[in-house]
Amino acid sequence: MNPFLDDWLEEQSPRQLTSKRRALKFLSRAYAACVSDLLNKPRTDLTAEHNVFSFHHGTPLPDLRLITSWMLTHAPNQRALARLIPALWKRHGKEDLTVAGMLLANLEDEVLGQEGWMAFIHLLQRREPLMVVLEVAEELVRGGRPVPDNAWLEAAAQQSPNWHQYCVLFLSLRKDGETAKCLVAQAPKGGEMFERIRAHLLGSEH
Repeated sequence: MNPFLDDWLEEQSPRQLTSKRRALKFLSRAYAACVSDLLNKPRTDLTAEHNVFSFHHGTPLPDLRLITSWMLTHAPNQRALARLIPALWKRHGKEDLTVAGMLLANLEDEVLGQEGWMAFIHLLQRREPLMVVLEVAEELVRGGRPVPDNAWLEAAAQQSPNWHQYCVLFLSLRKDGETAKCLVAQAPKGGEMFERIRAHLLGSEH
């Protein structure tokens, strides 16, 4: 637990969550409040080198969970949080993507306006880091949403080579161990993490 963050959140007004603009500013301040002055400057060297995130403060995951929990508890309108998710994904800070995944996992489908997995894949308009996609998918599963069935995954995989890889990552989170062997085997080649996941899934087939 971060007692400093607890105290900081107690001083915040839930009214900051009533609009996307104000909520984005609130989150930027929250991320910065979680790290020391030495680390408080976004890691622009990392983001510039890999062109992956617009910023990365290094806010610890438990702190991001606490911030998201505070938002879910205090937001005057849950729909405002649902509308915030695409804005977070568009801003594309590392912390933003994590918080977006936590909100997706914890808001009801009726609030999101669509099923959670559909809301997620509609965010994937660019090639996303596979680790980020896996982290958000893990949040959805942790939030009680089972991995979609094979027909859903096969249809999604046909949209692009990137989506094909994403669907393999989703399959790796199935708790019953059932996999779609052809979908996994035919996926485009990925990096070391992806190929380890592919090998594990193909090795688990009976």
